[in-house]
Amino acid sequence: MRILIMFIILLFTVTGCKDKNEPSLDATFDDVTINVGDTYQIESEINNLEGKVSFKTEADNITVSEIGLVKALSVGESIVDLSLGEYSSSIIIKVIEEEITYEFTNEEDFYTDYEEARTYEEACFRTANFLMSGDIVVPDEAPTLAGYQPKENNLFIRNTTYYYSDDYNTYYILDGYGNVVDHVFKGGAYITLEEVCAYLLAFGDVPVNYVSGKSLKPTYSAWKEYLRLNNTYFSCDTEKYPYEPLLPGTGKIYDYYEIDLGTTGTTCDPYYQAKLYNNGISITRGAARIVYTRYDVDGNNIVDPDERYVFYTYNHYNDFQEYLNYEGGFGQMFGNITGGGQLSSDEKYNPTPYVDVIRRAFL
Repeated sequence: MRILIMFIILLFTVTGCKDKNEPSLDATFDDVTINVGDTYQIESEINNLEGKVSFKTEADNITVSEIGLVKALSVGESIVDLSLGEYSSSIIIKVIEEEITYEFTNEEDFYTDYEEARTYEEACFRTANFLMSGDIVVPDEAPTLAGYQPKENNLFIRNTTYYYSDDYNTYYILDGYGNVVDHVFKGGAYITLEEVCAYLLAFGDVPVNYVSGKSLKPTYSAWKEYLRLNNTYFSCDTEKYPYEPLLPGTGKIYDYYEIDLGTTGTTCDPYYQAKLYNNGISITRGAARIVYTRYDVDGNNIVDPDERYVFYTYNHYNDFQEYLNYEGGFGQMFGNITGGGQLSSDEKYNPTPYVDVIRRAFL
């Protein structure tokens, strides 16, 4: 049924056909059942049609956003109406109460059948027990880029839609089309590049499994192999380190901090061993870092996420890419190797400047 509906929508969009004898959007989707507190994205493919589909409900036990993200507030059965021009459809959302007990027998079993936290409350329970909330697959050093990264005038677009839950404890991650594809919870534990970058941009601070020290051993930490180090001041001192590119607002507007990104190993920098960052016994810090704006120059927290920057470098500050606030969204690389310089050289360096982006809301 859904395949047929999508075919009809796409056909109508491409041809402009309005023959009333043809099948249209006037058919219902399969019913959906979700739990109180959960969210459900209605047919994310629809939202790629230049935002033409609108969503509406008169129910008071759910909410539905302009991109079709349903949030279940209380038990009940509700209808969400969809419209595309003169065509319409609907979907029935059944909200049930699932009794969830946040318990676990031991860490081995917890991680054997691991699933990411679904609610903020569950993330809080996990944090209290030093358990992860996000993806636990250790990332490779290079970022995984989205298949679609929107551009304008040959410049990457930074998404300025900051999509929070009503209590600001959940941040929803979009893709390049504006669809919700993931989320991070305030106070949760995360290790992947995607989730950590989103967390920093959303909350202006690090996930709970990060510490400021640079030498804490996993065996001394309750986070064990998920411990991450080095939430410390980043100088942006391009006189002392002339191979580093200058980051926006350095010394005039922002104070930058850096954190390690634990990866599967560094291969682009011969000064660092290509080993797993944290094997549960020891840490090989590698060359991958996330550098972010933590404070303004007066020491105040940066409240507006539009004023925050998050950058990633996996060759020890020689080159950077900006996180653009969507899954797989990393901007044009700039810096020393990009400019033809030698790795970490004080003599043969040529850092290219920060490449500006166009800021635009995806929603």
